[in-house]
Amino acid sequence: MSAFGPVPSRRLGRSLGINNIPAKICSYSCIYCQLGRTTRKSIERRPFYDPKNLLKVIKSKVEEAKSKDERIDYLTFVPDGEPTLDENLGIEIEMLKEIRIPTAVLTNASLLWRDDVIDDLLKADLVSIKVDAVNENIWRIINRPHRSLRINKILDGIIRFSNEFKGRLITETMLIDGHIDNLEDIADFLSKIRPYKAYISIPTRPPAENWVKPVSEEIINRAFNIFSRSLGEDAVEYLIGYEGSSFALTGDLEEDLLSIMSVHPIREDGVSEVLSKANADWGIIDKMLNERKIVKLEYGEHIYYMRKIPSRPQS
Repeated sequence: MSAFGPVPSRRLGRSLGINNIPAKICSYSCIYCQLGRTTRKSIERRPFYDPKNLLKVIKSKVEEAKSKDERIDYLTFVPDGEPTLDENLGIEIEMLKEIRIPTAVLTNASLLWRDDVIDDLLKADLVSIKVDAVNENIWRIINRPHRSLRINKILDGIIRFSNEFKGRLITETMLIDGHIDNLEDIADFLSKIRPYKAYISIPTRPPAENWVKPVSEEIINRAFNIFSRSLGEDAVEYLIGYEGSSFALTGDLEEDLLSIMSVHPIREDGVSEVLSKANADWGIIDKMLNERKIVKLEYGEHIYYMRKIPSRPQS
């Protein structure tokens, strides 16, 4: 049991992390997990820590952050396992309301077929769910779920939850080289739950299996376009490892372009508009291409520019 941070999060602003599950108890053993393989795969909910003690630890962390004038945007359940395995999760979320900071839960969604899990998560202000695949075979390869879990049951539970949830729902889809579900099928499913944001991510830290590699920029760009057609471009973003957060022109044009291109691919006409606002020419784009900081891609009838993925080999 611990709390850590606050740490910067592209999805959550300044997040105070809450670890309510002992490592590494999870319903999945994802091939890309930065924490390594799951040591105890389980779908049995049970209490792990006394909620009162957990509240005490979190209150102490919040007071410590306030004393240093550090902002906290969310109290986030992001443990070393699956947070919904905690039978006391709903009680803990309710108790945290007295701190008057929004609560978030980052879950793999594997237990959302359970009424009690849905009831617990409905209490949160933000819920992030994993949708790496909607096809049974691909799901089993990527997420390596507990043997008793069934993908269709989970997807039905996600839809039901999305219909009842009044808070902010976001999704994350991890793209693994050689193991990608049909992107149109994932986009079609996401259109049924209408998330506030659908994040497209790749492995950016050492994965559980050393053969796991990120997909190419071309596939990421294709996924962005496919998801955008179903959800709208404003609802789709990348999570590909860049930590910058400036999306307006700050005076450092290269950093501004990198931060934008790490979230969205920019169409060629959009790049021209940014350069015009900054009174700059295409020389900076040529420089970034030559330094392999960005890549130029074609999709449909348009040319796009996006950040080069550092973890992929240089071609």
